[in-house]
Order: sequence, then structure tokens, then C-alpha cells
Amino acid sequence: MAIKDLLVVRIIASIPLKIWTASGAALLTCFIVYCFYGSLVALALLTSTILYVLYQVQDNLLYHPEIPQHSRIYVPMPSMYKMPFETVHIRSTDNVILHAFWIRHPGQSGMLVPNIIYFHGNAGNMGHRLQNVTGLFFTCRCNILLVDYRGYGLSTGVPTERGLHADARATFDYLFTRHDIDLNQICIFGRSLGGAVAIDLAADPEYNQRIMCVILENTFTGIPEMAAELIHPGLKYLPLFCYKNQYMSAYKIHFFSTPCLFVSGLADTLVPPRMMNHLYSKCGSLRKELLQIAGGTHNDTWTGNGYYNGLVRFLSECKEQRGPLQKPPTRNKDEWPKIEEV
Repeated sequence: MAIKDLLVVRIIASIPLKIWTASGAALLTCFIVYCFYGSLVALALLTSTILYVLYQVQDNLLYHPEIPQHSRIYVPMPSMYKMPFETVHIRSTDNVILHAFWIRHPGQSGMLVPNIIYFHGNAGNMGHRLQNVTGLFFTCRCNILLVDYRGYGLSTGVPTERGLHADARATFDYLFTRHDIDLNQICIFGRSLGGAVAIDLAADPEYNQRIMCVILENTFTGIPEMAAELIHPGLKYLPLFCYKNQYMSAYKIHFFSTPCLFVSGLADTLVPPRMMNHLYSKCGSLRKELLQIAGGTHNDTWTGNGYYNGLVRFLSECKEQRGPLQKPPTRNKDEWPKIEEV
């Protein structure tokens, strides 16, 4: 069975119990309504309940902080890979506490290198990305701020789209409180779901001009497209309001003016490489590059030949060419898609 199929089966298998709990109460309510008010009202109530349950269960399809087992109580530490670090706690705007690792080169060298804010994917915790971070630290010579979203690792709260966007901004703001780095060398890195978080942050004019560059790896164009890819092609015809989480990256990336590197694993069977190609073509930045890694799958593209060399070259070019940044595209207030929590 393919990796993609295994992942889908594992995700779907974890959901029935949660649906059954909600549906059991709903069916009992519908039976009582049927006894007192008749079948038409009961049918309408049952239909509404099913739609509501399916809407709410979408979070269980997207966010998997509990996979692998014990991910919510055990977070591997950078010291296991001989990287110096400090544990920091970042308070988001809604008082959620984010657990993070600040991994910095010691002494004066830490003032001279790029600083990466690392947004990880939808499963596990930040400690599961430390092998990749080791390469960013030792090979790319970067400081790294590694953070767990709300509801992941030891962070408090529950993951939502609006919440993750708030976490990204709180993490970025925290980095600007430090006085031991070069704030002109801020790089945003996002893989998979983290790429959607990074795109939302870098497309925001309030933050755009303070970012040196963005690196996106194996990320998607939007949740509706991923639903059609993983579950059924017919889902692409659903109205947008049916999706609790949307992450409309293909729309937002049009507002980019920051240099951007798109890293695409050509053997990715979860997020099709064509989505990375589409994001690259839609990106509004005048400085953009597509780095394709032959044989790179969704989770191990960073092990492919040319990966770190491509990142080192891109970061070096961004540092050398950094001057007056491009003016971000202007937009009307009503043009930006606002995510409303239900």
C-alpha cells in the first residue's frame, strides 16, 4: 500500500469514535422530535445535525498533534543533536502559550547569520524536525526559532486556522524582541501545513517588509484542492463556506513581494508537485525560484541531493541583494479573505 493510502487510512480510522459520540446524541434528539412533531421536522433536524458534525470533524482530518504516540507530552530537544538552545515560551494575542526552541550560533557569529522561523507540518511536534534543523544550523549556518503551534507538543490551546495565523505573528514578534541577532536577516520557512502558515504571514503587508526571504517546501494551494486530491474529486465543487479550514495559499501568494524559494520533492505522493508549480507561477514576487528535488517525498525532501546547497545559495543571494525592498501590492480592505471561526 502506498504511503499516501496508509496516511489516509490512518486518519480516517481515528475519526469514527468521535463522530459516533456526537451522532448518538443527535439521533436520540431526532427520535424524540419525531415522536412529538413528525417526520419532516425530524428529517430537517437530522440533516442539519449531520452537516454540522461533518463540518466540525474537519479539524480531525487536518490537525494531528497526537501522531506519533506521546507527541503531546514528549518533545525531543536540540541538545540531542549537539545544538545549543534555550527554551522560550511565547504568548499569543489570545493568551495561548507557545512552546519554542531558540537555536543560536554562539558568540558574535550568531549576529552575522540568517535567522529562520520554522513552521512545521500538521502532525507530531517540532522535536520531530530536528534532523532537518541540524542541517539548517550546521550546513546553512543559520539560527533557528522552532515553534509548536497551539495544541501541538507542549503548547496550550486547540489548533484552528485563525489560531495558527495568530501563532505565526506572535512568533515573528517575539524574534524582534531579541537583541542578539541581525533583524535584517529574517527568513520564514514552512513545510506542508507550515507553508500555508508562512504564506499567510509573508503576504501580510504589516510583516512583508521585515522579511528577508521565504522558503516553502511541499506545501499546497488550499484545503479545498487537497480534499479533492485525498478524498474525492467531487469535493472541489463544494462551496467555500463548507470548509472550516481553508488556507487559501494560491490566492494569498499573489500579494508576495518577498524573495521566495519553492522546494518541491518530485516524488511527493501526498501534496502533488503540480501544486508547488502553481504556487510558483502565482507568486507576486519578482525574485522567486523553484528548486526541484528528484526522488524527494513529502517528508524527506530535505535528504535529497542538492537540497542544502540550494538553500545556502538562495540565502546567500538574498543577503547580498538585500536593499530597498519591493513595495507590496496594494489591496482594498474587502479584497482580503477573512477567516471566520464557527
